[in-house]
Amino acid sequence: MENVIVGIGEILWDVFPNGKVLGGAPANFAYHVSQFGFNGYAVSAIGGDELGEEIVNCLSKKKLNYLIETTPYATGTVQVTLSGNGIPEYEICENVAWDNIPFTEEMEALARKTKTVCFGSLAQRSNASRQTINRFLDCVPKTALKIFDINLRQHFYTLELIEHALDRCNVLKINDDEIIIVGELFGWQSKSELEICNQLLHNCDLEIVVLTKGTQGSYVVTKNETSFKPTPLVEVADTVGAGDSFTAGFVASLLKGKSISEAHQIAVEVSAFVCTQHGAMPVLPESLTK
Repeated sequence: MENVIVGIGEILWDVFPNGKVLGGAPANFAYHVSQFGFNGYAVSAIGGDELGEEIVNCLSKKKLNYLIETTPYATGTVQVTLSGNGIPEYEICENVAWDNIPFTEEMEALARKTKTVCFGSLAQRSNASRQTINRFLDCVPKTALKIFDINLRQHFYTLELIEHALDRCNVLKINDDEIIIVGELFGWQSKSELEICNQLLHNCDLEIVVLTKGTQGSYVVTKNETSFKPTPLVEVADTVGAGDSFTAGFVASLLKGKSISEAHQIAVEVSAFVCTQHGAMPVLPESLTK
């Protein structure tokens, strides 16, 4: 099997007060795993507009593989405002191209040679893209890593959607805000964060749960071990895409044969570096991707 790693879902422009940068969690993930030497693919949809054309040009410049369909809908944008410490807030436009990703023969062919796929909840807010993501997952080899980077945004999720996605994945990536929401949805308010991680691990038959807690560190939980790593203190430009780069660094390192603890440490360092840069897709230092 080729070293094909796919991020499927939203691709969009993060529009900051001082300009726009390419974003969307699955595309961020695909870009960062490609920096580790894998065949990263962004799978999504754009509109037949100038913003869509700019996305394709940007991906080509970044030398990222993509399978992106052109639709009659507008290319996605997100208005991003940053707090004083670089934490983003998002206003996400609805019924855009990535809400309407069509499933194609090319997509099916790509799925059948995919080693790892990462998907979230946001692109599943619409029936069209949810069906495409699930059809893609149906075609992925049984041995593949299937990462659900839950990515809860605004009101674009339901308990049913989350439960279904948990049934389709073997790795869960979640942050400290999301784990509170998930705990409430499942009625586990009395449980600690790690108790919820372990409950999800066993209830959903997952191989790995990754919990990121911003400046408070991160955990990687498996049935056999729990790894904790502190977050390095860095000068933060913004935290957009930091979680996606964490997932990418962790997965790429695991696939290269690193232990859970080693892969976790690389993920922490990659994410910390991304926080020092503006936008979600900076070039990583070679020292991190060797």
